[in-house]
Amino acid sequence: MALLMRPRRFAGFLIAAAALSRAAFAAPAPDPPKTRNVVLIVSDGLRWQEVFRGPDHALMTEACGGVENVEALRKEFWKETSEEGRKALLPFFWNVIARDGQLYGNQTEGSLARDTNGLDFSYPGYNEMLTGAPDARMNTNDPVPNPNVTVFEWLNRDPELAGRVAAYASWSVFDAIFNAPRSRLRICSGWTPAPPCLDPPVPSMLKRLYGTTTPYWDDNVWDGFLQALVLDEVRRNRPRVLFLGFGETDDWAHAGRYDLLLRSARNVDRFIEELWDAMQAMPEYRGTTTFLITADHGRGHGLEDWKEHGDDVEGSSEIWIAALGPDTPSFGERKVAAPVTQSQIAATIAALLGRDYRRAFPAAAPPLPDVVPRWPR
Repeated sequence: MALLMRPRRFAGFLIAAAALSRAAFAAPAPDPPKTRNVVLIVSDGLRWQEVFRGPDHALMTEACGGVENVEALRKEFWKETSEEGRKALLPFFWNVIARDGQLYGNQTEGSLARDTNGLDFSYPGYNEMLTGAPDARMNTNDPVPNPNVTVFEWLNRDPELAGRVAAYASWSVFDAIFNAPRSRLRICSGWTPAPPCLDPPVPSMLKRLYGTTTPYWDDNVWDGFLQALVLDEVRRNRPRVLFLGFGETDDWAHAGRYDLLLRSARNVDRFIEELWDAMQAMPEYRGTTTFLITADHGRGHGLEDWKEHGDDVEGSSEIWIAALGPDTPSFGERKVAAPVTQSQIAATIAALLGRDYRRAFPAAAPPLPDVVPRWPR
């Protein structure tokens, strides 16, 4: 009987040995991401041309750019080369992100970034960005409640992140984009944000400024006011996932004021640096926070079309994307890179936090491959 058992035992031994051998030589699973916090920042309608080429000299005039003080503007931003110009306009981008992170979208260098919704204006762009896929139903800038679940809403359902997801934006339509009643996100947008946004212990002077400043745009609060609210949110509530939407870069372009567009873009760069430094000074965020920065759409080219965008304005689908964080290799400005799309941002946010957004929403585009580690598998 014992002799009859040996072949079976030997066969079992071989199977077990083979399994152990395969396990020993299998590729190790990737380490989980170091990122524990993600901030998505959007500068509405800021062109890739200004990001990568710096200020356009041809638009720094009264006739083409609506500039009120040409001499003062040129003193601020006129540089002999594109490299000098873009550093003068966006010093944090080009002194920090270009060194420690990645930037996509310099069309002239073969780095292509675009939206895929075919409409090339704000609500369709934000829906694509936040849900991972375009939706033909989202074809208006009216405050129509979004039927789609954004990655922010989805992450807020996670027990580990619930109540730690927030959205701050200058444009009041974000209440609809994030579908505030359904998502139950903490959303502060426009001139009259939800009451908790300005309730104590928010500084009383900030509440007074919201209530007594004359709006220039009824549906867009000043970016500087929004930045103050965001810094207060971070210091008090320590969000893990944060959306920040600045609107002046789009509004001043539509108004034909190139001087104010440039100054607003420089302010956005300052705000990003200020938020980055504030978060890196806090133990909860230091070394564990990733910033993703982008635009919701592009704009036209030339002396007139820079003011506008849409499916009838060439260049409006051209965007840019920047990333800075502990999991993102420091490749700097990407050149001749594989094309990337706005729709990849949603899954990237989730993947940086170790979540697989596409398992829940298969139509979403995959994460940006060089921004996030290959996790989850």
